Amino acid sequence: MSTPGAAFRLVRAGWVLVREGVVAALPGDQLSGLPKFGWRVARLLTRRRALRQQRSDRLARAVARLGPSYVKLGQFLATRPDVVGNDIAVDLALLQDKMQTFPKAAATAAVEASLGRAVGDLFSSFGDAVAAASIAQVHSAEVEGEAGRKRVAVKVIRPGVRRRFLHDLESFFLAARLQEYYMPSSRRLRPVEVTETLAQTTKIEMDLRLEGAALSELGENTRDDPGFRVPAVDWERTGRDVLTMEWVDGVKMNDLTAMRAAGHDLKAIAANLIQSFLRHTLRDGFFHADMHPGNLFVEANGTIVAVDLGIVGRLGHKERRFLAEILYGFIVRDYNRVAEVHFEAGYVPAKHDVAAFAQAIRAIGEPIHGQPAETISMAKLLTLLFEVTELFDMQTRPELILLQKTMVVVEGVARTLDPAFNMWKTAEPVVGDWIRSNLGPSGMLKDAREGVGALLKLTRQFPDMAARTERLSRELDAMAENGLRFDEATAHAIGKAEARHSRSGRLALWVIALTLIWIGWMHL
Repeated sequence: MSTPGAAFRLVRAGWVLVREGVVAALPGDQLSGLPKFGWRVARLLTRRRALRQQRSDRLARAVARLGPSYVKLGQFLATRPDVVGNDIAVDLALLQDKMQTFPKAAATAAVEASLGRAVGDLFSSFGDAVAAASIAQVHSAEVEGEAGRKRVAVKVIRPGVRRRFLHDLESFFLAARLQEYYMPSSRRLRPVEVTETLAQTTKIEMDLRLEGAALSELGENTRDDPGFRVPAVDWERTGRDVLTMEWVDGVKMNDLTAMRAAGHDLKAIAANLIQSFLRHTLRDGFFHADMHPGNLFVEANGTIVAVDLGIVGRLGHKERRFLAEILYGFIVRDYNRVAEVHFEAGYVPAKHDVAAFAQAIRAIGEPIHGQPAETISMAKLLTLLFEVTELFDMQTRPELILLQKTMVVVEGVARTLDPAFNMWKTAEPVVGDWIRSNLGPSGMLKDAREGVGALLKLTRQFPDMAARTERLSRELDAMAENGLRFDEATAHAIGKAEARHSRSGRLALWVIALTLIWIGWMHL
């Protein structure tokens, strides 16, 4: 249910986007009618200074004014080029999640409230903040260990951030519902569902125990992997509002000068980064979904250490098989097989023609084979693939979009380290091994075992299913004979809920209308 406050905050956000030139930077020349008139008005209301800035700079400035919730919204939408378009998604991906630090006293209070112990009992020393983002900031601290004092990183939730996000999420839901109502063509993108995903993602990010669990899971998966690891979690000093982990001594991957000065082999690190990411994705179905260079460190021995696992991605076996088969199909130019995989996975509705879809796939694949391997981008391939699938009514698959976004980021980092980076040659050992293990004879045996297991599980459920079917049959017979009836209390409750929803909707619309009138009057 929307509140007048949500409507007012939504109007304020729109006003900031207009004033900072974000709306004016949109491709308004492609609009017509009332939307184009609104775009022209937005250009008139834009600050002159903003008109001289790049679109990415306008976005950054607007988001900084709107606060941490909008930083997260922008970063989340950067993972959804299907919703905002590829160009906007690239700009949003550049948003830096850097905020002013909050006082050390507030961090100390948050640690003690979350862990129920005094900071002096938990840490030998607790220093000032070394980095701050929209949701939390990181402090340097020391703890007593068996080998003496050791340095740790302590991540602490920003005070009041949950309440702020809760209020702003109401505005996001209101905007999504208005979009669905007034722009029927956007319903395919399911904006309300996208907002629900953002709300769930944010809740997970703001419980640091879950980030600790993600670090632990990825650490177990990569325990024997060469050249990649994540920090160990100190569970004794971790709670909902605080995460304590080992301190990482290394060079950030976005500091190429320091990496060269440390004597690192940048080409080897680029290859290791891509192979590690593909290994996590295909082998484990669990990957770090925010692998920008600021979250990646390189230790003295060349090992990559990934931090900040607030956003992670998961792929089921079907999605992993889908990914491997389409990549392999493009490599061997088997476009019919690539098309068939989409239909087998249920991603493209059966009403479409497989041959026609294969033709569209060929339009993507053929230009690739005329290029040198080092110039072919796997991330670009996936982007083009998802653009084509929209023509064939493929529904949005959040897990695949998140994979695509992460692939774009990781491949971009690799090419920064090695401009002549050959994505396909580097990926072949990992992708090829997975295909041989999962799509060859051993993979068929594994599928057969899983099928037998599913059949046995279904057999055990037969008695319960039969009982429920019999009960449902009796209830349907009674309904056919007597009709569907509500008791008086249920009917009264339904009427009351409908009336409340109608009043709140009208009130929200009045607030929006009055606010727009006020803004217009202020600029006469």
